[in-house]
Amino acid sequence: NITILFIIRTESSLHQPMYYFLSMLALTDLGLSTTTLPTMFSVFWFQAREISFNACLIQMYFIHVFSIIESAVLLAMAFDRFVAIREPLRYAAILTNSVIVGIGLAIAGRALVLVFPASFLLKRLQYRVINILSYPFCLHQDLIKTTVSSRWVSSIYGLMVVIFSMGLDSLLLLLSYILILGTVLSIASKAERIKALNTCISHICAVLTFYTPMIGLSMIRRYGQNASPIVHVIMANVYLLVPPLMNPIVYSVKTKQIRDRILRKLKKHKV
Repeated sequence: NITILFIIRTESSLHQPMYYFLSMLALTDLGLSTTTLPTMFSVFWFQAREISFNACLIQMYFIHVFSIIESAVLLAMAFDRFVAIREPLRYAAILTNSVIVGIGLAIAGRALVLVFPASFLLKRLQYRVINILSYPFCLHQDLIKTTVSSRWVSSIYGLMVVIFSMGLDSLLLLLSYILILGTVLSIASKAERIKALNTCISHICAVLTFYTPMIGLSMIRRYGQNASPIVHVIMANVYLLVPPLMNPIVYSVKTKQIRDRILRKLKKHKV
C-alpha cells in the first residue's frame, strides 16, 4: 500500500481521478491494518490478552470507520469506472480535483458521523466484570454480547449503520455495474468492449475481496454457533486483513501503469 501511494505521489502521469481513488483505498487499508495490528500482535506474539474498555471502544470505532470508508471508496471507484466508460471525452471535466476532494470528505464524514453514536450507546450499558471477546480485536457485535443490561437500542442502531453504509453501498455498486455492463454492450467494437471491461477487473477483484469475507463472517456468526472458535477467529482475521493485503497486489499486477512504474523504480534502485 505504501508503494502504491509512493508511485502515485511521485509520478505526475498518474495524477488522475482513477489513481486518486486508488490512493484513498490504499490509505484506508493502511488505517484498517494499523488499527487492528497492535492488539493482534499483543495477543499472538506476547500472550497479552487484556484490553481496557476505553481502548476497546476506540479500536472498535476506528475499525468500523475504516470499514465503512473502504466500502464507500469502492463505490466511488465504481462511479469512476462508469464515467470513464460512459463519458470518456468528459471524464476529466466531470471528475475534477474539487469533485474528488468533495467525494473524499463526504466518504470520511459519513463514516465518522455514523459510527460516533455507537460508542456512546455502548458506554451507557453495563457489563460483566470479566468479559471474553471472540476476536483479537474489538467489534461492535462482539462487545454487545458481553452486556448484562438491555442492548436493543445499540443492536438496532448497529443494524441501521450497516444498512445505511455497506448495505446501501453494495446496492449502488450493483447498480453501477449494471449501468457499466449496459454501456459496454452498446459499444459496437468487440475489441473496445473487452478493453472497457478490462479496466474494471481490478476493481471487481477488490469488491469481491472486501464483501466475500464480510458475508462469510456474518453467515458464520448467524448460523455457525456450533463451529469451532478458531473458525470465527480465522474468518474475522480474513475479513480485516485480506483486503489490505490483496488490494495492492491486485492493482500492482492488473494495472499496467502501476506495474510498469514499480518495475521502473526497482530497476533504477538496482542500478
